[in-house]
Amino acid sequence: MRYKKKASRMMAVSTLLATTVLAGEAQAGLLKEVQERDTLRCGVSSDKAGFSYLTDDGEWAGLDVDLCRAVAAAVLGDAAKVEYVVTTAKNRFTALASGEVDVLSRSTTWTASRDANLGADFTTPWFFDGQGFMTHAEYGIDSVEGLDGAVFCLSPGTTSEQNLEDYFGRRGLTYEAVVIEKSTELYGAFQQGRCDAITNDVTGLAARRTLFSDPEAFTLLPEVISKEPLGAYVPQGDAQWRDIVTWTAFALMNAEELGVTSQNAEELREDGKRPQVARLLGSDGKIGERFGLSNDWAYRAIVQVGNYAEVFERNVGAETPLKFERGHNRLWTDGGLLYPAPIR
Repeated sequence: MRYKKKASRMMAVSTLLATTVLAGEAQAGLLKEVQERDTLRCGVSSDKAGFSYLTDDGEWAGLDVDLCRAVAAAVLGDAAKVEYVVTTAKNRFTALASGEVDVLSRSTTWTASRDANLGADFTTPWFFDGQGFMTHAEYGIDSVEGLDGAVFCLSPGTTSEQNLEDYFGRRGLTYEAVVIEKSTELYGAFQQGRCDAITNDVTGLAARRTLFSDPEAFTLLPEVISKEPLGAYVPQGDAQWRDIVTWTAFALMNAEELGVTSQNAEELREDGKRPQVARLLGSDGKIGERFGLSNDWAYRAIVQVGNYAEVFERNVGAETPLKFERGHNRLWTDGGLLYPAPIR
């Protein structure tokens, strides 16, 4: 009997080893593909000011775009090696599952149903948001209760639809929906008065309002009705690729926490006096090699893109039209929710 148990254990170990080897081979696929292509394909929105949009000069910019640039710097050594693929709320996960994009960085909320059903894996929250409401200032509405019976412009395939239904249902409020897929048409219909209100992430509403011909004609209501942890998704089942995208985001957050910026990273890397900084910048340890990258992967991302604070201020901070406060997006050391796992 002992020999049978021993043989059974040996067979189980062999099966586990074989499975691990096969999994490792499968997981090496996307990193290798991106490196051989020498371009990162990133799914973005085309018109969300501050997050992913085309500037007047025809350049891509925004908080979500900078995450793509950081991943390209970490993986390919050059933040400019990104092909931006415009996706909609409806087709974004199809584009990811079909291999049209390597990363979906489009202010997408992390939810259980998306993790379970859409062939995608979430990485880590990149921006903490919440769902709000915007209406026409001429209506004089100052709270959601005033929208009872209103007509809403809604985008299909978003968490905003379900959140609205849940929130209004709990309060005995009613509404009608006008469903429009394309964002430009959706907000155009709202401005033209085809609907009384629109609901989306607060940041999305604020970003859109800056593009309106008369921003003061529209009011953001004070209620925030949901938690919306926004971040990048990657194709499901590729643990190595998911780690790379996740830890690139963490690297930029850790850089802010450690006082490492795009301006001083080179000096601090040569200094070598602080172990945490040395590991982050690759002058000590072999973290990068374990991801299948060079050990200066995070250094390249920080130098070319900046730490999280630099990315935030450049795209949505006080000197931008959006003028967002850090709020929940402060580091945990400053009372916020950004809590990057340590690089060690």
